[in-house]
Amino acid sequence: MDHAILIMAMLVVVALMFDFMNGFHDAANSIALMVSTRLLTPQAAVVWAAFFNLIAFLFFGLHVANVVGKGIISKEIIDNAVIFGALSGAISWNLITWWFGIPSSSSHALVGGLVGAGVAKAGTGAIVAEGLIKTSVAIILSPLFGMLLALILMVLVLWIYEKSSPYPTERMFNKLQFVSSSLYSLGHGGNDAQKTMGIIAVLLYANGYIQGDFHVPFWVVISCQIAMACGTLFGGWRIVRTMGMGITRIRPSGGFCAQTSGAIALFIATSLGIPVSTTHTITGAIVGVGLSRRVSAVRWGLASRIVWAWVLTIPCAGLIAAISYHFGSTFLK
Repeated sequence: MDHAILIMAMLVVVALMFDFMNGFHDAANSIALMVSTRLLTPQAAVVWAAFFNLIAFLFFGLHVANVVGKGIISKEIIDNAVIFGALSGAISWNLITWWFGIPSSSSHALVGGLVGAGVAKAGTGAIVAEGLIKTSVAIILSPLFGMLLALILMVLVLWIYEKSSPYPTERMFNKLQFVSSSLYSLGHGGNDAQKTMGIIAVLLYANGYIQGDFHVPFWVVISCQIAMACGTLFGGWRIVRTMGMGITRIRPSGGFCAQTSGAIALFIATSLGIPVSTTHTITGAIVGVGLSRRVSAVRWGLASRIVWAWVLTIPCAGLIAAISYHFGSTFLK
C-alpha cells in the first residue's frame, strides 16, 4: 500500500476512534436520567440510546459537519499533521476527564484540538473567526438555554399537576421519558457524530480525495454514526453516576423536562450548524430542574467542578494538540 494512503487510512481510523470515544464519553448524557429514574436498566438504556444515535443522520442535514470541516480553521492549511494534532488533543482530554468522572465536552475538546494544531502550523491567521466565535458563544448559551427551558417546563408541570396524586403522575412521566430520551439521543447523534464527519471529510479534501466543492461522502456519514452508536453501547459509567445522581435528585417528571429541553436545544443548534456540547446542554437542563424546587437542591460544589472542566477544555486540548502537531509534522511527512 502507498505510504501516503496508509497514513491517511490510519488517521481515519483514529478519527473513528475519537467518534467511538465521543459516544462512550457522552453516553451518560443520553442514559443517565433513564437509569437514575429507574426507567430502564443500564444495559437496556444504552441499547435504546445507541439505536437513536445510529439513525440520527436520517433526520438532520450536515451543517455541523461543514462547520467543523471548514469553519473553525481554514481548510487550506489542513494536512495530516494538523488532523493528528487535533485528534490527539481531543482524545487525550477526553481520557483525562473520563478518568476523573467529569462530564466535559468532547465537542469543544475537538474544537480546541483543531485550533491548537492550526495555530501551531500557521499562527492565529489559521482561525476562521466567525466559526470559532459562534462555537464559543454556544459554550455559554447552550447550558443557559437548557437550564431556562427545563426550569420553565418543570414549573409548568408542577403547576398543572399540583393537585394530582404524585404516584400516577410520575408513572405517566416515566413512560413519557421513552419519547424525550429518544429525541435527546437523536439530537446527540445528530450533532456530535457530525463533528467527526467534518474531520474525516476535510482530511480527504486535504489529500485530494474530494474533488470540487467540499462535501461529506455518504460512507463517512454511515461510518461515524456506527462508531458513535458502538461507543454509546459501551457507555461511560463513571460519568453516568455524576450526571444522573450527582448534580440533583431527579424524578421521572424532571427527567422528562430535562431531556425534552436538551433535545429542543440540540435540534435548534444542529439545524443552524452550531457544534454545541451535548454535555453542557443536558447539564444545564438538569440544573434547571433542580432550581424548580429550590436553589439548595443543586449540588453547586459539583456543578462548579463541571464548569471549570468546561472552561479548561478548549485551552488544554489546544495545548496538547499543538505539541502533538509538532510531533506529527516530523513523523507524518
